[in-house]
Amino acid sequence: MTESADTAKQTNSTQWALRERVKELTCLYGIAQVADRTDLPLQEVIERVVFLLPTACQYPECACARVQIDGSVFCSRPFEESAQRLAAVLTVGGRGRGHVEVFYSQARPQADEGAFLKEERSLINEVARQVSLILERREASEANARLEEQLRHADRLATVGRLAAGVAHELNEPLGAILGFAQLTQGNFGIPDQTARDLQKIVRAALHAREIVKKLLIFARQSPAQRVPADLNRIVRDALFLLSARCAKAGTTIGLHLPNGLPAVEGDPNLLQQVVMNLIVNGIQAMPRGGTLSIATGTEGESVFLAVEDSGDGMTEEVKRQVFTPFFTTKEVGQGTGLGLAVVHGIVMAHGGQIALDSEVGKGTRVRVLLPRAQETATGRGTAL
Repeated sequence: MTESADTAKQTNSTQWALRERVKELTCLYGIAQVADRTDLPLQEVIERVVFLLPTACQYPECACARVQIDGSVFCSRPFEESAQRLAAVLTVGGRGRGHVEVFYSQARPQADEGAFLKEERSLINEVARQVSLILERREASEANARLEEQLRHADRLATVGRLAAGVAHELNEPLGAILGFAQLTQGNFGIPDQTARDLQKIVRAALHAREIVKKLLIFARQSPAQRVPADLNRIVRDALFLLSARCAKAGTTIGLHLPNGLPAVEGDPNLLQQVVMNLIVNGIQAMPRGGTLSIATGTEGESVFLAVEDSGDGMTEEVKRQVFTPFFTTKEVGQGTGLGLAVVHGIVMAHGGQIALDSEVGKGTRVRVLLPRAQETATGRGTAL
């Protein structure tokens, strides 16, 4: 009788252990299926993991789970934190990013690790590993997508650059002839007033076209550039001097922070002035009802930065994606060529620098340019207003 009872007890224990393993394997299988769903947002994937985890515990009726990732928290429902806790660290790229946790909301008998079995420790470690792999794959996929977009953008810029250079060279000669003959005719005596006014319109249009050609050549990097130590603070002040009347007319208030002793940058002062002026003009145009344009310089590591921020209407995500694309503009016909920021991007890249744009609808736009320092130390005096 005793032997029969022992056999029954052993059978029950084996069946119980088998059921526990089946629950754990079912949970892991469910997580593996969710991990393969690349169509699901990461948040939904983690929420499903949190839902599956309590079902694999020894006492699912009072188990709850929580996953914390970079400050974001996902909890099963209902959730109740308690002292009976089992946790594992989420590690991505050798860095801890959060935790996977399981709690029992009601007191349970002592087992291998508190109220938890050693098999449950193995389970939560494996769940943490799976979640870490999900994070790693998602982030790698996003990085690849960003890189592919950058490569496509670079290819588009290179193609348009070659086209722009060809067009600019072809236009230079006839434009020079138009401008030269118009100015020569203006010098004749006795021409009617109406003819003089028409000639002046031709000269203005030709000068405007020549300016566009110059921008095309800068964008295509066909213009020769010199590399000398340049004082970025002085370049900003000179640009503001040239644009002060335009700022006043547009109702733009300038907030300036140009610290003393700013290191020189390595570059072409004329091209860098184009960068500053284009960014200021863009900022003014982004605030048709007036506003504040903040301009700051400073150092960051081995680079010098220029930050231009407006209080305008900001940009949508679609506009931000195309803002450095040549000939793309949100302005009305005749109000812009769509070359301003493309030229800025080309000049900054040609100087070995970086440019970043941050904008939100209704909250304005901030453009930040990083340029390499020159070999010399500090340039002239700065200004802080």
